[in-house]
Amino acid sequence: MTASPDTAEKVFGGRESDVSARLDALGRAVEAGRGRIAEDVLAPAQLLSQRAAERLRLSGEHTIVALAGATGSGKSSLFNALTDLELAGVGVRRPTTSWALACAWGPEGAQDLLEWMGIPARHQVSRMSMLDRSSEDQHLDGLVLLDLPDHDSTEVSHHLEMDRLVQYADLLVWVLDPQKYADAAIHDRYIRPMAAYSDVTLVVLNQIDRIPAGQRDTALADVRRILSESGLSDVTVIGVSATSGEGVDQLKRELAGRIRAKASAKTRLAADISAAAADVARSGGTHEVPGISPADREALDQALAECAGVPLVVDAIASTTRRRAARRTGWPVARWLGRLRKNPLSDLGLDDTVSMTELSRSSDPETAGVQRASAEVALRVVADKASVGLERPWRDAIRGVSTAHSDDIVDAIDRSVRDTDVHISRPALWWRVVQVLQWVGVLAVVAGLGWLLAMLVSRVADLGMPSVPSVIGVPAPLLLVIGGVVGALVLSLASRWAVRLGAARRARRVDSELRAAIDAVVQERVVAPIEAELEVYAAYREDITQALG
Repeated sequence: MTASPDTAEKVFGGRESDVSARLDALGRAVEAGRGRIAEDVLAPAQLLSQRAAERLRLSGEHTIVALAGATGSGKSSLFNALTDLELAGVGVRRPTTSWALACAWGPEGAQDLLEWMGIPARHQVSRMSMLDRSSEDQHLDGLVLLDLPDHDSTEVSHHLEMDRLVQYADLLVWVLDPQKYADAAIHDRYIRPMAAYSDVTLVVLNQIDRIPAGQRDTALADVRRILSESGLSDVTVIGVSATSGEGVDQLKRELAGRIRAKASAKTRLAADISAAAADVARSGGTHEVPGISPADREALDQALAECAGVPLVVDAIASTTRRRAARRTGWPVARWLGRLRKNPLSDLGLDDTVSMTELSRSSDPETAGVQRASAEVALRVVADKASVGLERPWRDAIRGVSTAHSDDIVDAIDRSVRDTDVHISRPALWWRVVQVLQWVGVLAVVAGLGWLLAMLVSRVADLGMPSVPSVIGVPAPLLLVIGGVVGALVLSLASRWAVRLGAARRARRVDSELRAAIDAVVQERVVAPIEAELEVYAAYREDITQALG
């Protein structure tokens, strides 16, 4: 619920006033912390936001002043003196104030406001300003005066009623008497815990007429000393006598000044906001957002890539690529001998026509548990680093979203790896060209050897072979043999160098594409949820900091 802009403007001096902005910020901080910070921590702040909004909606023109005190302090007599009416029963007819009594100044009264506070109509009275005998500086139009139940009553319901209504008061007037002004009960239970509200607190030493005139200043100074020890050093203390009227006009002027300034409601609400925001901040914290650094992100990707066996896959692909290329580009004789060497993929149960799907499925099923455990550790590490310095509710929330998919993160990564088409079984075009050239060399050697054999047979059998052509003095058959062998060896050496470069390049490409696939899974299932939670925390931090003032 929000207050109307016009009402907020009247009470706080503008739509964008500090107090209304802080109240809105507190409400947003509560919503951001919901589901993260304990509800019993958030509930008072939420109740404050609702109560303030309802108060502004009902009335922004009234100042609620509550008279609180112990039995016998003369609180009800003071209430009557301030109203100039005999409204509150005193003496033997009313030994304790068992219910709250309210008097509202002004022609329109404050019935809706009082009913909202839970004060029944029979305990309300409207004080018309035209009947007010006070001087101009004591006009109390807009005042809602409450006579609260006695704080030292033996009835539990009286304590509860007082504690409830104190929360609604814009200005608290603690009424003390000369015999009990140092009573620890009121100081320990109420005044000392309300030290943060000193700006909206008045202390009245009633029945001052019972103190000899020469000792009154000393008594007032002693009250101020005790208040200062309770943390309320700046509180105004006024000596009055409800029966003789001494000091009552001074108290009225003090109340009238605060009503005209319309500062009490604002100051009380500001103090309430600070107290509520401090309670929330103690649980939720206000530290800066650490976030996920590039180094942390890289470490997470590396850890999950290792969980998925990417380094092993890449090494196997590089080794297999070199083997397959050598079988297609090497000298045929050397290739036949190379078949005797062990295939690096055989350990994975695969052959040279391996696909990425087959390769990813070749992992040992028994390692799945280890992979999951390693993945969970990596997720916890990045969550802990992303939440360094944050209070436990936010650390738990960040860890929760980071591990929400930990059960299937390994499966998701494996699926992503399987779906990545890296063309690892596709031979390079130049392999086939070199293979053709190698066979051309073999044919040249075979042709040359056959030619030389034919020449030898002809010479032995004296068959008269025709003359053999030569090139730079080297017979053509011999040149074919030498050229075929030398060409094949040179081509094999050159191909081996190119194969190593190609295998390394293919391994890097595979590694890059697999890591990109893993990175996409990590971004969607881990990083994005963490960053979203950190954004919520950042908004909470900004709002709670503003609410603290």
